[in-house]
Formats: sequence, structure tokens, C-alpha cells
Amino acid sequence: MVRGKTRTITELTRSKNAIIRAVQEETYIQEISSIKNNTEIHKNSVLKTLDPFIDEDGLLRVGGRIKSAKLEDNEKHPIIIPGKHHLATLLIRHHHEEVRHQGRLFTEGAIRTAGYWIIGGKRRVSMIIHHCVICRKLCNPTQTQQMADLPIDRLSTEPPFTNIGLNIFGSWSSKLWAAIFTCMATRAIHIEVIESLDTSSFINALRRFFSIRGPVKHIRSDRGTNLVSACKELNIASNMTTPINKYLAEQGCIWTFIPPHAPRMGGTWERMIGMAKRILDSIFLQEGHRKLTHEALTTLMAEVTSIINARPLVPISTDPDETSLLTPAMLLTQKLNPPTVPTGEFTRENTFKHQ
Repeated sequence: MVRGKTRTITELTRSKNAIIRAVQEETYIQEISSIKNNTEIHKNSVLKTLDPFIDEDGLLRVGGRIKSAKLEDNEKHPIIIPGKHHLATLLIRHHHEEVRHQGRLFTEGAIRTAGYWIIGGKRRVSMIIHHCVICRKLCNPTQTQQMADLPIDRLSTEPPFTNIGLNIFGSWSSKLWAAIFTCMATRAIHIEVIESLDTSSFINALRRFFSIRGPVKHIRSDRGTNLVSACKELNIASNMTTPINKYLAEQGCIWTFIPPHAPRMGGTWERMIGMAKRILDSIFLQEGHRKLTHEALTTLMAEVTSIINARPLVPISTDPDETSLLTPAMLLTQKLNPPTVPTGEFTRENTFKHQ
């Protein structure tokens, strides 16, 4: 045949049949001999249950009881392909690419629609898809790395809020922010409302926190979008002579920033901020869009703190003899502190005012 000449359908069909016939004669020589001699196929043959026969082209096909059905021959009697032969691999790869790498079910359907019956096809298709580079890129889960050891702050047995994580979140419609302090050991939180991001407002929040929770040895914070803007305003990122660092030094406290662009290292406090935001979103959704005052936001943050500190730290036991819950509030107060709402009639105007 001249190179570059277009092959006709007849030529392609003859070539395909010749290749399949050669593969079948190589693999199923005993079965073909039995069929030609009208003898029974050996009971241990993989083709025994398929009731095979040889068509007019000399190809082994699946038999069965639907010869009289008004269907295409490839549909009624698929061509038998040995699953361990390289030809089966080529056919599976071809039809797998035809269905754009859509998995075993799609690939098997395309193979059967094309008129082929691959012996042990399910296992063979699964193996080829498993080694498919494109499928690995598309379907494989994201690789995860082993987590590093917990910092010493997380394993400390010192009193609550001795080592803390800090972050600032907000603001709200009234230009108010909140500073969240989370204990690295007990996982309790404390929230202080701040009116601005300047140095004096932040120092006041620290003073209130130290007055309520006691002295702190170590503060950690990240360089996320919220705190970076605050650090620029407060000028505390690297200058150790700022009023804030001077105040912390007088309290015997140090401040450590996690590396830039590493928010994963601040998951201790980012997780708490996510909880606080979800609770606030629920409150705002029920109360509608209102303008918050400093007093209203302080009240809401106290309730948020109560709810978060009342969460169980470990799974709740189904043992009737173990009814007590371990919560951050339990570690802080040695008693259960369920989140409660004061009794009485409170209107929206008591907490919110129209914008």
C-alpha cells in the first residue's frame, strides 16, 4: 500500500479481524480446535460459560440464547478478547481515551458497545485506569504532609491564658474591631472590643485582658490580612522600643510572630475566629441589618465568648456513668457554664439601633 493513501473501511475491518484472529488462535488454540471438531470445551476453560462459536470471519464470539434477537451482531455476540494479551490493553486504553478518562464504568460501556468481550475485563480496566497518568492527575486526592510536633505552648500545664494566641478581626458597620485571645493549652477564648487600630486603643485592650485573666508569658500572632494592617498602624512588627513592647516587657511577656505567608501555623486562633464569626452571622441574620454601638457589640462578644467556651473539647461519651463534660469553661471556673440568655423582654432597640 502506498504511504499516505487513505485506508478504506473494508481494509481496516480486514486488518482488525486478522489481528484479533491471530491473537485468538494463539491464546485459545484448544478451544478453537474443540469448536471446529464439534466437541465439548474443557470444563476448566475460561470460555466454557460463554458458549463460544466461530463466525464466518473465523473470529471467536460469545454465544448465548439471543441469536434471534433483532440486534446488531456485535451487540448480541461480542468478539472475545483475551484479557492478559497486549491487544486487550490497547483496546482498553483506546476506549478509555474515547470517553475522556471518565472511569471504569464509562470505559467498560464503550468497550462493550464497540463489540468486544474482554476476559477478566473489570480487573484489567481497573488496573489500566489505576496506572493512567491523566486519571492520576484528575482524580487523585491532594497529597498531605505529616504535621509537625505541637509547640510547647500547646502542651503546657501552666494556668490558663499563660500562653496565648492573638488576632484582630472585624470591622463592623460602626467601625469597631475585636481582639481575640485564645489560650494555647485550654483552648478557651477572651474577646475585647477595640474602637480603633491605634496604639493606645490596643494597649487598653491588653490592659483589660491582663487585669481579668492575669499575667501572660508568651503571645503569638500571625501576619494575616487582619493583623498585618493592625501591625502597620501600631508599628509593633519589629521595633522593640514601641510603647506596646515596652508595656509587654514590664509585664514579663514576649511577643512572637509566625513566619510570613504561613497562616497554617496560626490555626489555633484562626479556628476560634471562624467560630466567632459564624455565631455573629447567626445573630445578625436573625436581628437584621442594624448599626452596632460599642455597648451592643461588647454584649454580643461576651455571649459569643460564653458559647465558644462552653463547647466540649472531647467527644461526648454515651456511658451513663460519664455524664460530665470537659469544656474550656470547666477548666477556667471548675463548673459547667452553659451559654444562657437573661430572662425578660428585650426588644431590638435594647441592643441595636437603626442605621
